[in-house]
Amino acid sequence: MRVQYDDLVQTLLSLTAGETDEIALMATVTAEIHHADSRFDWTGFYRVTQPEVLKIGPYQGGHGCLVIPFARGVCGAAARSMQPQRVDDVHAFDGHIACASSTRSELVLPVVNGAGQLIAVFDIDSDQPAAFTAEDETRLSEILALIFSKL
Repeated sequence: MRVQYDDLVQTLLSLTAGETDEIALMATVTAEIHHADSRFDWTGFYRVTQPEVLKIGPYQGGHGCLVIPFARGVCGAAARSMQPQRVDDVHAFDGHIACASSTRSELVLPVVNGAGQLIAVFDIDSDQPAAFTAEDETRLSEILALIFSKL
């Protein structure tokens, strides 16, 4: 099953209309996106909780790393650079943190609020190599901007 982005956007906009609680938004976004595509094995947020530190937020799937410094891993790279990270082979990514040994590819997107501040990164892991496309990166980035820019 591949995600139907137009349907996903409408569903998420309907579910999150008027909501301003960051955690409630993250939980809803995570659940909907995780179940929208069979490629997505682990889906969730790592929240900025102090300078240069990400802590696990709402997620779906097996356990995740609890704390990730900006200096490490794919999530840290997305937080540091404020740029999406689409990694076809996590084992080839210098400094990759293996929270789950089954992960083969990863997509991490910065999440900013309406003031342009980084509040989290959104992380999707897959047990398939090169699971993520440019369309996934673009459309999911657009969805995150639509929902979190109102905070």
